Amino acid sequence: MMTSASPNDTSPPDHAPSNPHSSSTTSQTINIGTRSSALALLQTSLVHTLLHTANPSLTFQIHSMATLGDKDKTTALYAFNAKALWTHELEARLLSHDLDLIVHSLKDMPTQLPTGCLLGAVLDRTERRDCVVMSKKSAAEGKKRLEDLKHGEVVGTSSVRRAAQIRRKYPGLVVKDVRGNVDTRVRKLDDEEKGYSCLILAAAGIQRMGMGERVSGYLSGKDGGMLGAVGQGALGIEVRDGDERVMGVVRGLVDRKAFLECLAERSLLRTLEGGCSVPIGVETEWVAAERGEGVESGRADDNGSTKENDILLMRAIVVSVDGSKAVEGERRQQVRTEEEADECGWNMAQELVEKGAGSILDEIRLNRAIIEQQDGA
Repeated sequence: MMTSASPNDTSPPDHAPSNPHSSSTTSQTINIGTRSSALALLQTSLVHTLLHTANPSLTFQIHSMATLGDKDKTTALYAFNAKALWTHELEARLLSHDLDLIVHSLKDMPTQLPTGCLLGAVLDRTERRDCVVMSKKSAAEGKKRLEDLKHGEVVGTSSVRRAAQIRRKYPGLVVKDVRGNVDTRVRKLDDEEKGYSCLILAAAGIQRMGMGERVSGYLSGKDGGMLGAVGQGALGIEVRDGDERVMGVVRGLVDRKAFLECLAERSLLRTLEGGCSVPIGVETEWVAAERGEGVESGRADDNGSTKENDILLMRAIVVSVDGSKAVEGERRQQVRTEEEADECGWNMAQELVEKGAGSILDEIRLNRAIIEQQDGA
């Protein structure tokens, strides 16, 4: 049920049309779809405000609904074999024209979109890291980082990616699944009977929920040795392919750098055929070109380097579920267009496969198939 409130697949790559044109609208109302979780509604409200400010003559109506991932809050995410766990019901409404656009946490958005849908915009990506949230008991003991936990202490996460990297980096810790909205998970954390010492959450989400004071530390490739999810920290807007009216409305919200880096990350994941049940981590950042690198795209300074920061540095990892095996890679590539972003992610994926990532992913898929057969027996 949808509620309203006021303020291997052959799908094409999910970047926006190269020349979207706005057109006069026959309807002054734009219907926005979102999940019904508190975080999703808050994020959609932020987008609603931005859209209304940029398009004051239009009316924007928010419609929320529970997706499969929202309805089933007990099954561990790795047990779902569904890439559209958080999006399928909303996309059906988009294609039926009940909705005009959908606001997603981009990390929850499948890299293979249904025919007729595309990623129309990616907003400014201010925080992409995971974070550590200690229980009140752990915090009172002075613990702030994963390194502060003792052997056998419990780390809560619903992410297969986080769990695999924790098992790899901190083999003495115990990983326990925890589901629910952000506030629900934090309540479970502080319930001493549940046994959690800390949670690992997306920093952007807990900050948007106004609970940033609970964060005791951040995790990244340089700090803690853990890479984030594809698209983490970014908000994405999904639209109908060819809907120039809506593209004209959302175009002004696009953050070009965030859009390109997310396209590259999504290309990596799509090439590896991963999803929320596969432990793939990634991290991207824009860096200055070195001597002779990407000179054709910008003016060279006295040292021969370009002044335009269009070199994308991508780090990626594929980890076995138990953390015993891992393949890592890092590459620099000039990225100025959607096509170059797709190519960057594809190249990174190929490098990982050549290093042995394919065998890790094949093992994960085989184990999942065996589990499904046993469940059906």
